[in-house]
Amino acid sequence: MATVRKDASIMIVDDTPANLRLLDGMLSEQGYNVRPFPGGRFALKAAQNDPPDLILLDINMPEMDGYEVCTKLKSKEKTRDIPIIFISALNKMEDKMEAFSIGGVDYITKPFQFEEVQARVDTHLQLHYLQKQLKRHNNELESLVQEKIGEVLSVKEEISQAQLATIVAMSRLAESRDDDTGKHIERVQAFCQILSTKMSESPEYQDVVDEEYTLNLAQASPLHDIGKVGIPDGVLCKPGKLSDEEFDIMRTHTVLGSDTLEAVRSEYPNNAFINMGIDVARSHHEKWNGKGYPDGLAGDDIPLCARIMAIADVYDALRSERCYKKGFPHEKSRDIIIEDAGTHFDPNLCEIFKKVELDFKATHELMST
Repeated sequence: MATVRKDASIMIVDDTPANLRLLDGMLSEQGYNVRPFPGGRFALKAAQNDPPDLILLDINMPEMDGYEVCTKLKSKEKTRDIPIIFISALNKMEDKMEAFSIGGVDYITKPFQFEEVQARVDTHLQLHYLQKQLKRHNNELESLVQEKIGEVLSVKEEISQAQLATIVAMSRLAESRDDDTGKHIERVQAFCQILSTKMSESPEYQDVVDEEYTLNLAQASPLHDIGKVGIPDGVLCKPGKLSDEEFDIMRTHTVLGSDTLEAVRSEYPNNAFINMGIDVARSHHEKWNGKGYPDGLAGDDIPLCARIMAIADVYDALRSERCYKKGFPHEKSRDIIIEDAGTHFDPNLCEIFKKVELDFKATHELMST
């Protein structure tokens, strides 16, 4: 996980002087370089001249509200990647959804607790630095290719490993914010390998699921919940059942995750690992009957890797203890998956799951101790 620089530049935009003074004082005490602005126009100009590492943005402001400020920042190349946390007294779900839809990474409701503000600032600074590190790796790759065209293959492999390490670090950042996940990433990765290896023995899948496919899936599987880095702590870490509105926010992690990886694919469109990671992140909550999310895909329209991930992810969720439920034994978890063949899960994959269910059981027990 990236270390948060306490001298990071944080811009605060709020037309209420008391709020500016309060946030400025609290964040400055933590060592941050705080830049307060009472309105959007001044903030936009300052951000273009010297982009901050993160912006705390009020919504209700005269002349230009926070939504307009955010939209303008996202339209400029110099400022489009700056994480923006909205901080507002508006508490309606439509206000929060609007904030996320135009590019906000988080939403804090006034009156706020400073501990919450600091925790969310730290989380999004960590993610921002990881994204910058990934971009730096990509730039280094282009430079090395130009300088050493004769060594391009080895250079690509070297940078590919750096990219992989950075992206997986982002996934672990998402996992670390959810106290319930434990060794979820490692177990799901193992389940995907078990299932895809067995699939490669079946005539139906032999032409698709080969050794390379299995390797790419093993590398891509840790990315399935990478979008959770963008889910507010109050939703992600809530003990107990989510409300309908909170669940709507939680469901956006699929799109947030795929959008994050799409930025990488724009630089490396032929990278099989990234392409599979996008499918896994976006579609692992789709259902065979078309009643999943985010796109309502059905049947074979759901990417195969996401159908594999669905079984692996749900099996681990059923077996694992949560603050609101006890973990189910293997037999009950197995029966639930088999009963949902043709509704939630690909029925053909469920048949293969039956052949390796004892491997799932042994792996879960081994990796949960």
